[in-house]
Amino acid sequence: MKLSHSSIALLSLISLLFLSPISAQICQRSCGKQILTFPFGSDPGCGDPRFQQYVNCDQQKLTLTTHTGCYPITNIDYTKQVIYISDPSMSTCSCTQPSKGFGLDWDAPFTFHDDTIFALLDCSVSSSPIYTLNGLYGDGNNSKAPLCDNQGTPICSYLYSCTPFSTINLPISTCCIYAPVNLGPSFEMDLKKLQCTSYSGLYSYNGQESNPENWNYGIALKYKFNVNNEYPSSCAQCEKSHGVCGYTGPYNSFICNCPNGLNTSLDCFFVSSFNNGLRLLPWKNGAWLMYILAWSLVGVLL
Repeated sequence: MKLSHSSIALLSLISLLFLSPISAQICQRSCGKQILTFPFGSDPGCGDPRFQQYVNCDQQKLTLTTHTGCYPITNIDYTKQVIYISDPSMSTCSCTQPSKGFGLDWDAPFTFHDDTIFALLDCSVSSSPIYTLNGLYGDGNNSKAPLCDNQGTPICSYLYSCTPFSTINLPISTCCIYAPVNLGPSFEMDLKKLQCTSYSGLYSYNGQESNPENWNYGIALKYKFNVNNEYPSSCAQCEKSHGVCGYTGPYNSFICNCPNGLNTSLDCFFVSSFNNGLRLLPWKNGAWLMYILAWSLVGVLL
């Protein structure tokens, strides 16, 4: 059966209803040992574009990039919508070292998790801005009190009891437990400005509050899918058909990246054949009706 030019044009139009105009690609479903799923992705067109400039997979290592540096992502909890990162310059119970601090970009799609605790270490009691004039002492000497969480004193005590800190013999008053809200709207922890030598971050005591050697050091960050924090229905449908959800183009249009490298604007209805052709998988009823209708029209045109 020889198809007319109009028939071929009609079939091409039907195909374009399903196939995306962007170049074919295959999205990675993991980065190292970390599973990748929406909103994160391995390449442009995979995942939510809001996250692509911050979360990257390079040489099978997943990292978070901000204006203060690159930080390894140690885990992603998709159920709680939390990512956990580590800072190589952070002080822990096993090692203390100078640090410039940590900051989030103001437009980054992340916020600090409530479980995140920052301990500012070796701060200047005499000149650090985390201390302010306070009349609570009533001694007329303009005593200074830290703008820190008073409930955090035990954390400072445990940290300063660690060998790296105890050898330096730092006064407990130079440690300040800093809540993420104190970072201000810019989410910036500038240790040079705060006049602190280093910091420690932790997001869990790991069931051993009095044993800092076993705490979970790092930073926990929350993320949301959108304003209403609703999982996109188009993504859910794409993933049910074994595709990877993404957005691409100048208008960030939805795209479903299929396992064979084809990209559709609906679901993964197509798979590659072994000879650079296409064979069809069982479609949904509506798609089959459109396919049958298209061939019926072709018959009329012949």
